[in-house]
Amino acid sequence: MSSITEQDLRRQIAADEIAGVYLLAGEEKLLVKRAARKLIQRAGGEAFPEFNLNELPAEAEADRIIDAAVALPFMAGRKCVAVADYNVDEKPQQELDKLYGLMEDLPESTVLVFWYPTLEIEGKKSAKWKKFQEKAGKAGQTLLFPRRETGELRRLLQKEAEKQGCRLDSKAFSKLTEYAGGDLNLLTAELEKLCAYTLALGEQEITQAAVEALTPKSTETTVFLMVNALVAGEYEKAYGLLDSLFRQNQEPVAILGAMAASYVDMYRVKAALESGLTSTAPAGYASDYKNRLFRLRNAERAARGTSMSTLQTSLNLLLEADLALKGSKLDARLVLDSLVARLLLAAQEGGRG
Repeated sequence: MSSITEQDLRRQIAADEIAGVYLLAGEEKLLVKRAARKLIQRAGGEAFPEFNLNELPAEAEADRIIDAAVALPFMAGRKCVAVADYNVDEKPQQELDKLYGLMEDLPESTVLVFWYPTLEIEGKKSAKWKKFQEKAGKAGQTLLFPRRETGELRRLLQKEAEKQGCRLDSKAFSKLTEYAGGDLNLLTAELEKLCAYTLALGEQEITQAAVEALTPKSTETTVFLMVNALVAGEYEKAYGLLDSLFRQNQEPVAILGAMAASYVDMYRVKAALESGLTSTAPAGYASDYKNRLFRLRNAERAARGTSMSTLQTSLNLLLEADLALKGSKLDARLVLDSLVARLLLAAQEGGRG
């Protein structure tokens, strides 16, 4: 498979050295969209875009893609056929075989781009996806956009803020990612809102207070705050946060899953510390923490003073609640209300140092 980097693609676009086939996908959808737009515009050219730029939807049949690809460009040396979110898992093998034949015998005057602005393909293990990526790479080039490391993510957002006339320091960035997560698409939208607010005040520095006031807390963040309240024995705060999750129409299974993740984080950190290791040691064997070491640091603070036996009891309670949600007809709110009460009791009986 011919895999290229983002820098390679930028150089190709700048030098107008465009390959015949491209596959652009990955977790960072914002970067996928930006790169694909530049590539498609360059490949299609400026002359008669209504003829030389064919953008097709995910449901396009192979024959339609082939017809567009084999048609000669109109008064230009090249044309582009772009297909968005083409889900090979849903396509009959006969359709895919037609596309593979097209890739192998693509006219030199056509650039064929498969790009994924919304559909997730990163990590898919199906034989169809593997073969599709292999064929695309053999005929042309593939480029995946993974999640950004914290440092790179901070630089990207700071650059975005500068473009809008604002400044984003490291502390405000940390709070923003704590609340909104690590998806660049969502972070950029939140940053735009923060910049508009900051500039309206006649200022340029995005403050932590502004992030606190304007950034909606993700389900994961709200659950993290709720778990903090649970291990601290703060009854009213814990139930208030659970109530807010239900008011936001969050799925009970998703709430429970996020709660379990927080308790597992605390258990792993506690076990690492008691073994003489650092709180970030679990990142060495658990892939959950790739680019998300803040989860372990948060877990260390939350678990301070909580015993291993209390965490073990809590994990057992979470398992029982999971079985009740998925295997009984009990009301989901009743299951989670009961779980919160039992977790609070476990924290009180276990005591805190």
